Amino acid sequence: MPASRSANRNVKAAAPPRNYWPLVLIGLAAFITVVIAALPASSISHFLPRSVHAEDFSGSIWHGSAGKINVNGRDSGALEWRLHPAALLGLAVAADLHWVKIGFVIDGAARIDPHGVSAHAVKGGGPVEDLHDLGVAAGWGGTAEVNFSELKTDFAQPLAAVGDVKVSNLKSGQIAGGADLGGYDLRFDESAVDRDGNLAARLVDTGGPLDVQTLIRYSAKERTGLLTGTLRERPDASAALRSQIDSLSQLRGRDPQGRIPVDLEFRF
Repeated sequence: MPASRSANRNVKAAAPPRNYWPLVLIGLAAFITVVIAALPASSISHFLPRSVHAEDFSGSIWHGSAGKINVNGRDSGALEWRLHPAALLGLAVAADLHWVKIGFVIDGAARIDPHGVSAHAVKGGGPVEDLHDLGVAAGWGGTAEVNFSELKTDFAQPLAAVGDVKVSNLKSGQIAGGADLGGYDLRFDESAVDRDGNLAARLVDTGGPLDVQTLIRYSAKERTGLLTGTLRERPDASAALRSQIDSLSQLRGRDPQGRIPVDLEFRF
């Protein structure tokens, strides 16, 4: 005998299983946030590579600082950071950074994930001579200004570099008796890095005693760079600088416009 329709109406449909994963993730994020807030800033030393040594910590691992940083035995200044805990849910570490090396200061935002390291809004600057511990040749001076909208690497080679580095009042004790050599702009456009990680940037002067038009190319595979282009003195160049430029022209010659070809190879 068939079941009555009235009986079927009294049978309620089974409720669909509830998805608790969003709540679990929110709870996990809250737990991680509390843990991070409680850890001292010195905890970050356990995650640093062997080539990096940090000390003089203050604050928490969430918002802290390291007053002394050494990279491969070189004094690399001090660093303050503020972590963004939400990035941890994507298996990444993101932070706002404030780096100081004597009078040289840079601010920016960085992110580290399994694919590599990226940074944006990297801005700052200061005296060039304050970077001598980091490889800037001794005797060089001036004021540098850094402005990059994007920097990116996959841990092995560069992937992107968009921005520029400007230097003003550049000077060297070995050139023209330390006279002012003017200003220069090293420019990286959106096509600066190719698929193989090779990098190209244009170096031009922004005024001063030298008219400079050069291109710098860096080979990621060979870790070598090559600067090629031309230069010539301007009418306001000092007698000492003119003398050194004339000596260079005796070796390299000049083109019909009076420019001297230059090429310089360097290795990282």
